[in-house]
Amino acid sequence: MPSSRRTTPKVAATNSLAEQVRGVVAWLERRGSQRVRDGMARFAIPADRAFGIPVGDLRKYAKSLGRNHELAAALWDTGWYEARLLAAFLAEPARVTPAEMDRWCRDFDNWATCDTACFHLFDRTPHAWRMIKAWSKRKDEFEKRAAFALLASIALHDKQAADEPFADCLPLIERAATDERNFVKKGVVWALRGVGGRSPALHAAAISLAQQLATSDDPTSRWVGSTTLRELRSPAASKRLSKQKRLRA
Repeated sequence: MPSSRRTTPKVAATNSLAEQVRGVVAWLERRGSQRVRDGMARFAIPADRAFGIPVGDLRKYAKSLGRNHELAAALWDTGWYEARLLAAFLAEPARVTPAEMDRWCRDFDNWATCDTACFHLFDRTPHAWRMIKAWSKRKDEFEKRAAFALLASIALHDKQAADEPFADCLPLIERAATDERNFVKKGVVWALRGVGGRSPALHAAAISLAQQLATSDDPTSRWVGSTTLRELRSPAASKRLSKQKRLRA
């Protein structure tokens, strides 16, 4: 195991893109761990295209590399799990195009890659709201989850957004609440909880929708509604909402 005092080599700016990619993949190979790969199954993350590196180590490495949009795109194309997480950390939000977002979304094959791209990159792009609406109609489990992971990420990170765009997404949540697939329904709960934590008005709207879902004839909708109600009514949620009220006062 390499010493923790060992410095992380930066990718030289003078190297060709192909050389940079090879250098990063070589670093991933050196840091890979069978123990970490074996543990990925417990979190429903496929390990067949993974080296086995903790996310915290990847974030430190990404910080040492700095933002690099071309390198991010090339790393994504390698198909390696950790390379794709790095891509989300390295890409430049202002340079991400809708086509690029859509292409990455179609590659999602696990919740961790989906959520990392949404939480660390896509929610900072100017195209995020458009993609939420488009992806909410997707058939694939992880592509559809991306819509709600992205909505939840914006709800947490964008402190300046008005209530209206979030309220406009409540019908998307209501429609998706019948999807019984594990990673879709959990994404829907995450999104509804996030919207409900934005402001008193959105909290009331989210509670109302969750109550409606909790009394539905559809079992998945009932699970989404009852799970979200517990979270929105928790002491932690009340504390966050009180903080929001103070900030908006």
